Amino acid sequence: WKAMVQPPLERLRECYHPVQFEEDRGGYRLQNLLNREAIREEKDFPAVRCFEAALAFLDENRESDDWFLQIETFDPHEPFMAPERFRRDYPTNYAGPILDWPRYREVEESPDEVAELRANYAALVAMCDHYLGRLLDHLDAHDLWRDTALVMTTDHGFMLSEHDWWGKNRMPFYDEIARIPLMIWHPGHAAAAGRHVRSLTQCIDLMPTFLEIFGVPVPAEVRGRSLLPLLSDDRQDRAAAIYGIFGGATNVTDGRYTYFRYPRDLFDQEIFEYTLFPVHMKGFFAAAEFEGARLNRDFDFTKGLPMLRLPARRDAKRPPTQGGGFAEAVTAIYDTERDPGQLQPLDDKDVEARLTRLMLAQMHAHDAPPEAFERLG
Repeated sequence: WKAMVQPPLERLRECYHPVQFEEDRGGYRLQNLLNREAIREEKDFPAVRCFEAALAFLDENRESDDWFLQIETFDPHEPFMAPERFRRDYPTNYAGPILDWPRYREVEESPDEVAELRANYAALVAMCDHYLGRLLDHLDAHDLWRDTALVMTTDHGFMLSEHDWWGKNRMPFYDEIARIPLMIWHPGHAAAAGRHVRSLTQCIDLMPTFLEIFGVPVPAEVRGRSLLPLLSDDRQDRAAAIYGIFGGATNVTDGRYTYFRYPRDLFDQEIFEYTLFPVHMKGFFAAAEFEGARLNRDFDFTKGLPMLRLPARRDAKRPPTQGGGFAEAVTAIYDTERDPGQLQPLDDKDVEARLTRLMLAQMHAHDAPPEAFERLG
């Protein structure tokens, strides 16, 4: 966002904790420090500007029909930077330089540093809550609830020292990461307002939900399902949900048990990347990554479009692991009803066999390629 040819590196080094200061222009952290030089007032915060743009859209378009507005603030993502009026509600004993962006790794910080990071996260959530409140106030003021649906959710959670971890991706996908909020208002189901629905849902259900709201047919290959029927009939129509990250564990839950199944060998598994746009998060695939590539037409969801099938290299710049690979890679089952903190792995062969059958069914339903089964044994 902000370009600075000669950053004041020494001043920035003094201002920020060593865990989040870096000089590497190839990383996110230095760029963030430069961006923050331009965030001087509350109105400058990206999330604030995002909500202001959303309210401006509603001012201009709320009397029209057939519009769709998605507000993606990125926050409360790290770094956990919030205006002081929200931060003062969460005092700590920490007295060092700015510390609001942990690395994705095991907790190494002191108790005061842990408290500081968590307090900064809480302040950022409070800011997001305040501006979401402004959006709700706008719907109140203009009676938009009568003909406007509202869905609030997110993409993932974040470890805030639980299980002695910060971040995501590297550690097992505990519920702090995988179990996310979902709230839906639909004017056609006003009588159900405030009701808690127990059915198992996933992010893949959002697209067919929006399509049904707008009366658009859902493509046959879509495996998600509209959530609108659940607003009037809370039926358990999904036996299991599958989730995970490329190359890591394959995870499944039936709503009570969570099963993390790791490959037989994380560091020696034959897996492939399928794409027609060969880029990682921050750059194109290297030339060497095209060795062994071939065209693949085996997926139903591409509607016959061929895709490149590329051998996945261990040294690729793939997920944001921030200083390490997968850790604590142990196959495990947790009973989240009796053990909501997922602290005591369960040894139950019958439960494992049932969850394995559910995992296999989900993998087949989602067109998993042969190597996805082979790597798990």
